[in-house]
Amino acid sequence: MPRSSAPHPELSAPPLGVLLRQYAAGSALACDPVEQGLLNRGYRLCTTRGRYFLKHHFDPETADLTAIARQHRATQRLADLGVPVAPPLAGHDGRTFAVIGGHAYALHPWIDGRHRHGSQLTAEQCGRLGALLGVVHASLERVMPTEGHTGGAAAQGHAADSTAPRTGARARRGLPRAAHGPEAPSRAASAPGPRPESANPADTFALIDDLLRRVRRHRPRDAFDELARHRLLERRTLLEQHADRRPPCAGSVGWVHGDFHPFNLLYQGDTPAAIVDWDRLGVQPRAEEAVRAAAIFFVHPVGALDLPKVRAYARAYRRAAGAPPSELASAVHRVWWERLNDFWMLRWHYERGDTRADAQFPAASALAVWWTRAYDTVCEAFTG
Repeated sequence: MPRSSAPHPELSAPPLGVLLRQYAAGSALACDPVEQGLLNRGYRLCTTRGRYFLKHHFDPETADLTAIARQHRATQRLADLGVPVAPPLAGHDGRTFAVIGGHAYALHPWIDGRHRHGSQLTAEQCGRLGALLGVVHASLERVMPTEGHTGGAAAQGHAADSTAPRTGARARRGLPRAAHGPEAPSRAASAPGPRPESANPADTFALIDDLLRRVRRHRPRDAFDELARHRLLERRTLLEQHADRRPPCAGSVGWVHGDFHPFNLLYQGDTPAAIVDWDRLGVQPRAEEAVRAAAIFFVHPVGALDLPKVRAYARAYRRAAGAPPSELASAVHRVWWERLNDFWMLRWHYERGDTRADAQFPAASALAVWWTRAYDTVCEAFTG
């Protein structure tokens, strides 16, 4: 879902003096937090030599140095192919990140631009968006190593755990999963490897019961509690009706961005200028990322998808990625099931006391209900 704008109060200012001495980036003039992001921390850094985006790789699940190096290699190779990305700068030692006080930092060029939701895109621009994601997937297939997974469009794998908010054992990562996708941190793993099967409805029923108990105990009771209770009861009924539609293991997998949504794409005018935040780069069913992204870009506040725009986006994606309609149909089913079993926002709210994603809950929770009722029409939009 879209990134929250709430800051991370537990984080201190970055060590600019020590950090900039490792780069040919001049001396700091100003450093302001970029207040978007559920996981890592970003700063707009102005120095005597220019403007930069300083990234603090803070989240334990994405701060692994091997994974950071992999992300940086991938973006540099994609840039060499002409994909709009913003690879990190290399320091004096040739490394693209610096470790100071046990924390990893990376310096990127500052890209002027703005985020655009699907409601701000014409049908033609939606097609360009789908083609861009298709190019990303096809290009990653060219530049990323195949060791560690069976590789390519023919590879077989499992889908990500739908009950995690793109967050690992912490709810995908369940934080209490990305992801993103918009949505919470992305569901793609940061490194190759098997993923959990699709959500088991028996586990989801138990989670619903637990969340309902937490809602009943919450004081003072408020409008969020009322909506949460309504959606939990509603979702339990839907799962009882559709429990026999649990999807099998996923099919085609490949390298994906892992968190493709409006807050991770910068536009300059009508043109995408940079795809950012590659923390969730990993091996996943590629078409599922395309469906998840559409469910973020093209969802209305009432929880319905803008299907004409989805159709333009999906057609362009299939052409650019070389994905047949059957692959998109399978992905639609798996992501629908994922949404039906997904309660990461409520887990953050009631298990962690973290309210940063609360504003996303009304539309996201309504989408699962609308999608279930309009299942065939949604599938046709992605495959027709």
